[in-house]
Amino acid sequence: WTRVLLLDGELASAEPKKLRYRLLHVAARLTRGGRRLRLRIPATWPWRNALTTAFHRLAALPRPAD
Repeated sequence: WTRVLLLDGELASAEPKKLRYRLLHVAARLTRGGRRLRLRIPATWPWRNALTTAFHRLAALPRPAD
């Protein structure tokens, strides 16, 4: 469901191996400041925009009802 809800373009139809390589193998740094966690992604990483768009779409999804 991640591909359907959060990704678009080439990654929306990608196989799991390609998704792992492109999205999970990022050399990012998790930083803490002002009581918030931030994910620092290098500006030169080729799939930076796809990952940040996916995180924004995930945050915009409505919470499930209890």
